[in-house]
Amino acid sequence: MTVRAFGAACFHVGLAPLLGAAQAAPKAPALRDGILSIPLQIVVLLTLLTLLPAVVAALTPFLRITIVLHFLRQALGTQTVPSNTVMLGLALFLSILIMQPVLNDVVQNAWEPYEKGQITGTQALQAAAQPWSRFMLRFARPKDIQLFLEISHTPAPKTPQDLDIKVLIPAYILSELKAGFQIGAVLFLPFLIIDIVVASVTLSIGMVQLPPVMISAPFKIMLFVLVDGWSLLIGSLVKSFYG
Repeated sequence: MTVRAFGAACFHVGLAPLLGAAQAAPKAPALRDGILSIPLQIVVLLTLLTLLPAVVAALTPFLRITIVLHFLRQALGTQTVPSNTVMLGLALFLSILIMQPVLNDVVQNAWEPYEKGQITGTQALQAAAQPWSRFMLRFARPKDIQLFLEISHTPAPKTPQDLDIKVLIPAYILSELKAGFQIGAVLFLPFLIIDIVVASVTLSIGMVQLPPVMISAPFKIMLFVLVDGWSLLIGSLVKSFYG
C-alpha cells in the first residue's frame, strides 16, 4: 500500500457521503460526457481535502483507537505522556493497517479502472463506496441503525447491503463511540483500584497534604510495563476489528 494508493482511496471515500446527491442532481452544463470541467474538478477536490480529516477520524478505526488511548493516558495519570502527536500518529498508522484490505479493494476496483478510463467518475464512486460500506456495516450495531432509520424516516431495506449511507455513517460512528467507551471503562478499573488503595493508605497514616496521585502514578506505570501493557492493548484493539 503506497502513499499514492492511500490518498486515492481516501479521495474516493471522501465523496461517498455525497454520492446520493450527485446521482440525483440534474445534468449541468459543466458536465459533458460524464466528465466534470477542470474548474469544477478543482472545486470538488478542494472540498474533499477539507472533508478528508473528518472522514479519516470518523469513518475508520481511528475513532475507537483514539478514544481508548485517551482513556489509557487518563488512567495512568500521565497527562501529556504520550503526547498528542504520538497518540494520533499511532492511531493513524494502526488505522491504515486495519483498513489495508478495504483500501486495496478501493484502489483495484475504483481508482485503477478510473485512471485507465474504463469507468466513469460516478461508477468509480459507487465502486469505492461498496467496500467501505461493508466495513462500516460489520461494526454498526443494529440498534443504532434502527435508530437512524426512524430519525430519517427511511424505510428498512430488504438487505443490509442496501442500507443508505446517510444512515450507515452515523450508526457506525455511534457504535464506535460506544465500543471505545466500553473498552476505556474496562481499562480504567485496575488503575482505579490502585488509586483507591493508595489513597486509603495515605489517609490512614495521616499523609493528608501529599496528593495520592503522586504515589500511585509510579505503581500504575510499573504495573502497565510489567504486564507488557502496550502489546496487550494494541494487540487487542487490532484483533477487535478482525473478529
